[in-house]
Amino acid sequence: MPLKLLKEGKNAKFTFDNYNKQIVESKNALSKYLYDNSKALLKSSNKVDFRKAYDDLEYLNQINPNYLNTLQLQEEALLKGKNYISVLLRNQTNMVIPVILQNDLLDFNTLGMNDKWTAYHSNSQKGIKYDYQITVNFREINITPEQIKEKEFVKEKIIKDGLKDLLDKNGKPVKDSLGKVIKVDNLKTITIRINEFNQFKACQINATVDYTDLKTKQLLHSFPLSTESVFKNDYATYKGNKRATEDAYYSYFNRKLVPFPNNEQMIYNTGEDLKNQFKAIVSRNKF
Repeated sequence: MPLKLLKEGKNAKFTFDNYNKQIVESKNALSKYLYDNSKALLKSSNKVDFRKAYDDLEYLNQINPNYLNTLQLQEEALLKGKNYISVLLRNQTNMVIPVILQNDLLDFNTLGMNDKWTAYHSNSQKGIKYDYQITVNFREINITPEQIKEKEFVKEKIIKDGLKDLLDKNGKPVKDSLGKVIKVDNLKTITIRINEFNQFKACQINATVDYTDLKTKQLLHSFPLSTESVFKNDYATYKGNKRATEDAYYSYFNRKLVPFPNNEQMIYNTGEDLKNQFKAIVSRNKF
């Protein structure tokens, strides 16, 4: 603007209507509808209605910020629309599960599983009616005995050990055309006697993750959970010439017997994989 009319040789003129009043009236009418409808939805007993009310109130707060008590109603809709899940751990084995492992498994804040419409509680809270229950049932904990296996073997190798005179069949030095004695590699056989030791201990945990509807008391799903941890330590002692074995074996000689982890430590060592499997099950099977 201005927009020139070339043929007429003047500026074009436009008439614009002012719709500000209608816009305000329309926004107020929509705000009232969203507000009234949301209040009606909050009187329902259906979580889907509560979530619909939350979304409408969210939109209402965008087009008309701080309209009446929108924020208060939105908070109410959020609380009513959540699924509250109680998480329990049951030990049906004759082994002790370390407390720190139990706490790690049931800490949904570190697992990052809580979201807008789902709250997991490992400790029941007063005033909350729980919708579902997830139970981690430890069915079996199998721990092998502490094992040390030993094997002994001998290795030989031919190595170069300097030079020696080349001798003929009569035992006399062989000379070249210049009269110098010809030298050849002096080869000798070396041996090593190795005692190899293998320490081994393993722990296997079998469990299930059970989903229960607390309203109907029905088992909805049961998912298997299995994990294993292994303790291994290989070391060796030797007599003889170390060069008779491969360089890669030298590290065995630098190791020694170490104490076996106790059963509680073995169970705890499975914790990281156990948590990852549990998290994967819950992630794939949300309410």
